[in-house]
Amino acid sequence: MLVPLMGMLLLFGVATAGAGVVIAVLLLKNPPLPLSRTSAVLALIFSSSAAAVYCYGWFSVTMGGPFPELCEDRNASGAALASMKQEYWPLRSACVYSDGRTVEYVPMSINVLVCVLAGLAVVLTGAAAFLRRRVRQSPERTAVHLT
Repeated sequence: MLVPLMGMLLLFGVATAGAGVVIAVLLLKNPPLPLSRTSAVLALIFSSSAAAVYCYGWFSVTMGGPFPELCEDRNASGAALASMKQEYWPLRSACVYSDGRTVEYVPMSINVLVCVLAGLAVVLTGAAAFLRRRVRQSPERTAVHLT
């Protein structure tokens, strides 16, 4: 049940990020750029990219890593494979050997990328809301509309 849901979220994230890039290009072609809308589009791109990257990592962990056959029965020092450790946050897929060594197959960079993209999305959402509110309450803007 969870695999189809994450697959749909992955496709939705990729499609939304692509649509956001198209919208950003259209905004750049038609100046003047409203800062609040530009921030909102960038927040959409970053948040959907974060969701897509997380889903990619989730599938890597769920399917046993990108190459599950890389977990060898014995490592270079001769220790036997003890277990495979899989976590969903932070994303982790590792082969644990009896001598305590681990071999990671989902790099930490995926977790860092998800956190950075999500953080940028949150900051840009706040900036878009602040700029939108500031434009609505601007005295010059109301004076222009009255004349």
